[in-house]
Amino acid sequence: MKCPYCGSTETEVVETRDSEDLETIRRRRSCLTCDKRFTTYERVENINLVVIKKDGRREQFNRDKLKSGIIRSCEKTKVSLEDIERIVTEVERELRGADSLEIDSKKIGQMVATRLKKIDKVAYIRFSSVFKRFVDVEDFEKEVKRLIK
Repeated sequence: MKCPYCGSTETEVVETRDSEDLETIRRRRSCLTCDKRFTTYERVENINLVVIKKDGRREQFNRDKLKSGIIRSCEKTKVSLEDIERIVTEVERELRGADSLEIDSKKIGQMVATRLKKIDKVAYIRFSSVFKRFVDVEDFEKEVKRLIK
Protein backbone atom coordinates (compact mmCIF):
# COMPACT_ATOMS: atom_id res chain seq x y z
CA MET A 1 0.00 0.00 0.00
CA LYS A 2 1.32 3.40 -0.98
CA CYS A 3 1.17 6.29 1.53
CA PRO A 4 -1.02 9.11 0.15
CA TYR A 5 1.17 11.70 1.92
CA CYS A 6 4.75 10.77 1.03
CA GLY A 7 4.34 7.96 -1.51
CA SER A 8 6.30 5.42 0.52
CA THR A 9 5.31 1.77 0.22
CA GLU A 10 6.50 1.08 3.76
CA THR A 11 3.22 0.97 5.69
CA GLU A 12 1.70 -1.19 8.37
CA VAL A 13 -1.85 -2.03 9.38
CA VAL A 14 -2.65 -0.59 12.81
CA GLU A 15 -6.31 -1.60 13.08
CA THR A 16 -8.74 -3.73 11.05
CA ARG A 17 -12.51 -3.53 11.34
CA ASP A 18 -15.40 -5.13 9.42
CA SER A 19 -18.18 -2.86 8.22
CA GLU A 20 -21.76 -3.38 9.39
CA ASP A 21 -22.68 -5.17 6.16
CA LEU A 22 -19.64 -7.46 6.50
CA GLU A 23 -18.76 -6.79 2.85
CA THR A 24 -16.08 -4.17 3.42
CA ILE A 25 -13.01 -4.22 5.63
CA ARG A 26 -11.73 -0.91 6.99
CA ARG A 27 -8.01 -0.76 7.70
CA ARG A 28 -6.19 1.99 9.57
CA ARG A 29 -2.62 2.19 8.32
CA SER A 30 0.49 3.98 9.47
CA CYS A 31 3.31 5.06 7.19
CA LEU A 32 6.68 3.92 8.51
CA THR A 33 8.45 6.74 6.63
CA CYS A 34 6.43 9.87 7.50
CA ASP A 35 4.47 8.41 10.46
CA LYS A 36 1.10 9.69 9.18
CA ARG A 37 -2.04 7.58 9.35
CA PHE A 38 -4.64 6.90 6.67
CA THR A 39 -7.62 4.63 6.08
CA THR A 40 -8.16 2.11 3.30
CA TYR A 41 -11.20 0.00 2.47
CA GLU A 42 -11.08 -3.49 1.09
CA ARG A 43 -13.99 -4.97 -0.86
CA VAL A 44 -14.31 -8.17 -2.86
CA GLU A 45 -14.04 -7.44 -6.57
CA ASN A 46 -17.26 -8.44 -8.20
CA ILE A 47 -18.30 -9.19 -11.75
CA ASN A 48 -18.90 -5.97 -13.66
CA LEU A 49 -22.48 -4.85 -13.94
CA VAL A 50 -23.59 -2.93 -17.03
CA VAL A 51 -26.08 -0.07 -16.78
CA ILE A 52 -28.34 0.51 -19.76
CA LYS A 53 -28.95 4.26 -19.98
CA LYS A 54 -32.21 5.85 -21.16
CA ASP A 55 -30.70 6.58 -24.59
CA GLY A 56 -29.60 2.96 -25.00
CA ARG A 57 -25.92 3.51 -24.21
CA ARG A 58 -24.26 1.01 -21.93
CA GLU A 59 -21.74 1.84 -19.25
CA GLN A 60 -20.13 0.00 -16.38
CA PHE A 61 -21.90 0.32 -13.01
CA ASN A 62 -20.05 2.86 -10.91
CA ARG A 63 -20.73 2.74 -7.18
CA ASP A 64 -19.10 6.13 -6.63
CA LYS A 65 -21.22 7.76 -9.33
CA LEU A 66 -24.39 6.41 -7.71
CA LYS A 67 -23.23 7.59 -4.31
CA SER A 68 -22.38 11.11 -5.52
CA GLY A 69 -25.81 11.44 -7.15
CA ILE A 70 -27.49 10.49 -3.89
CA ILE A 71 -25.25 12.85 -1.92
CA ARG A 72 -26.29 15.75 -4.17
CA SER A 73 -29.96 14.93 -3.55
CA CYS A 74 -29.39 14.80 0.19
CA GLU A 75 -27.56 18.10 0.65
CA LYS A 76 -28.97 20.14 3.54
CA THR A 77 -31.24 17.29 4.67
CA LYS A 78 -31.13 15.00 7.69
CA VAL A 79 -29.83 12.08 5.60
CA SER A 80 -26.43 11.02 6.97
CA LEU A 81 -23.47 9.68 5.01
CA GLU A 82 -24.06 6.37 6.79
CA ASP A 83 -27.62 6.30 5.41
CA ILE A 84 -26.32 7.06 1.92
CA GLU A 85 -23.64 4.38 2.14
CA ARG A 86 -26.26 1.89 3.34
CA ILE A 87 -28.53 2.74 0.38
CA VAL A 88 -25.68 2.31 -2.11
CA THR A 89 -24.65 -1.00 -0.53
CA GLU A 90 -28.23 -2.34 -0.49
CA VAL A 91 -28.83 -1.33 -4.12
CA GLU A 92 -25.54 -2.80 -5.28
CA ARG A 93 -26.16 -6.04 -3.38
CA GLU A 94 -29.64 -6.34 -4.90
CA LEU A 95 -28.30 -5.67 -8.41
CA ARG A 96 -25.55 -8.27 -8.03
CA GLY A 97 -28.11 -10.79 -6.77
CA ALA A 98 -30.30 -10.32 -9.83
CA ASP A 99 -30.38 -12.77 -12.73
CA SER A 100 -28.90 -10.34 -15.24
CA LEU A 101 -25.63 -8.42 -15.31
CA GLU A 102 -27.32 -5.70 -17.39
CA ILE A 103 -29.63 -3.34 -15.54
CA ASP A 104 -31.77 -0.44 -16.77
CA SER A 105 -30.82 2.86 -15.16
CA LYS A 106 -34.55 3.33 -14.51
CA LYS A 107 -34.57 0.28 -12.21
CA ILE A 108 -31.60 1.62 -10.25
CA GLY A 109 -33.33 5.00 -9.91
CA GLN A 110 -36.50 3.33 -8.63
CA MET A 111 -34.53 1.33 -6.08
CA VAL A 112 -32.81 4.46 -4.74
CA ALA A 113 -36.01 6.56 -4.80
CA THR A 114 -37.90 3.91 -2.80
CA ARG A 115 -35.25 3.95 -0.09
CA LEU A 116 -34.94 7.76 0.01
CA LYS A 117 -38.72 8.11 0.27
CA LYS A 118 -38.63 6.20 3.57
CA ILE A 119 -35.84 8.35 5.00
CA ASP A 120 -36.40 11.94 3.78
CA LYS A 121 -39.12 13.30 1.52
CA VAL A 122 -37.09 16.34 0.35
CA ALA A 123 -34.16 14.14 -0.70
CA TYR A 124 -36.66 11.87 -2.46
CA ILE A 125 -38.17 14.79 -4.43
CA ARG A 126 -34.70 16.09 -5.37
CA PHE A 127 -33.56 12.66 -6.53
CA SER A 128 -36.81 12.03 -8.39
CA SER A 129 -36.61 15.37 -10.19
CA VAL A 130 -33.40 14.25 -11.87
CA PHE A 131 -34.24 10.56 -12.17
CA LYS A 132 -37.70 11.18 -13.64
CA ARG A 133 -36.51 14.23 -15.59
CA PHE A 134 -38.98 16.78 -14.28
CA VAL A 135 -39.42 19.47 -16.91
CA ASP A 136 -41.54 22.08 -15.16
CA VAL A 137 -43.18 23.01 -11.87
CA GLU A 138 -46.24 20.89 -12.65
CA ASP A 139 -44.06 17.75 -12.56
CA PHE A 140 -42.89 18.70 -9.07
CA GLU A 141 -46.45 19.45 -8.01
CA LYS A 142 -47.73 16.06 -9.21
CA GLU A 143 -44.96 14.20 -7.37
CA VAL A 144 -45.49 16.16 -4.15
CA LYS A 145 -49.25 15.43 -4.30
CA ARG A 146 -48.49 11.71 -4.71
CA LEU A 147 -46.12 11.91 -1.79
CA ILE A 148 -48.68 13.59 0.48
CA LYS A 149 -51.34 10.93 -0.21
